[in-house]
Amino acid sequence: MTSPSAQWWVDGLTQECVQFQIDLSCLVDGELDAPAATRAIAHIEGCSECDAFFGDLRKQVQAHRDMQDPDALIDRYGKILGVGVDGELESIELVCRLANIFYQLGKAYALTEMDPQHVYRVFEQAVPVESTRTKGRGFVDGVLESGRGDRTSIDWQSARHLFNGKLSAIEGGLAKGKRLLQESLRADPNHEEARLWLALVAVHEGRTLHAAREFQEVFETAIEPRNRGHAAIQLALLHAKEEDYKSALRMTRWVTMSGLADSEDRFFFVRFNLGNYYTLLGEEGRAIDAFRELLDRHPQRAADVAALFRRAGRLRAAIDAQPGMAEALLATCPELFEHSDDRAPQAGADGSPPEGGEDLGIDL
Repeated sequence: MTSPSAQWWVDGLTQECVQFQIDLSCLVDGELDAPAATRAIAHIEGCSECDAFFGDLRKQVQAHRDMQDPDALIDRYGKILGVGVDGELESIELVCRLANIFYQLGKAYALTEMDPQHVYRVFEQAVPVESTRTKGRGFVDGVLESGRGDRTSIDWQSARHLFNGKLSAIEGGLAKGKRLLQESLRADPNHEEARLWLALVAVHEGRTLHAAREFQEVFETAIEPRNRGHAAIQLALLHAKEEDYKSALRMTRWVTMSGLADSEDRFFFVRFNLGNYYTLLGEEGRAIDAFRELLDRHPQRAADVAALFRRAGRLRAAIDAQPGMAEALLATCPELFEHSDDRAPQAGADGSPPEGGEDLGIDL
């Protein structure tokens, strides 16, 4: 007979399971003989109820042991990770720092050829090449001398050679940038910004199919929303170049629907692109609404928007080709025709020249 206090445990169990769960308790305590232990293990392979009971028992016992000996818990996690927890965290930090140095330096080199006149005002200023290269070399030397890199999967000697000489042998800033961005991804395959910039380089080189695949992958897998936004905008640009304005609209609208166009000032121009695509599709009403919403949400950028509009030759030609649209746009969005200062659009480099002023991309 079971006691009233134990009745909750027995309810719903067969007599066979009750006996096996008693045996499993003894097994965890090391008090069950081998034949009975074999029968109990065989039973839980086909009984989910007793298997869950056994799992809970083991967790309780382990938790009790961890409370008795906290150092054992640290050691156990160290074995799972392959090293001590502190050492693992330090290793991750070292690899991330190296990947980021490669990324920042690669981006800076790429920009020297992708945007040599620095036409666009970038939001995150490119790092100075020589001083960053010197700092990177010092960082790698420090890791090598301290032996801290032994726990990582990085070939720190190769990284040292890259900073000390191999980079100088590579011809051209764009080639240097590509190599460094590739090294960033080798160190950290999840470095979203490095992948985006390699795709931008591919656009600059005319490898649009490859770039589209890379942007699509970032858009589908990126954890950082801003990077998904960057990828969506660049995909829209590629669609627009193929005159697939519906696909360009779909990607651009994702940026507005995600909230990035309002929460991140660097994305302010996205509604300008929407107005552009709607105009090119002949959807006058939606185009004017997009321009009006842009001006209403970002009144402090009215002069920048007007500058974009003045330079948007293809857009203005499309407006003129639609009877009455220019007049309707002037009546609804007079700010587009104001601000005579000749300022440059405050958007970032997308690897294409600013002529036309439309379909803007941004810097990372």
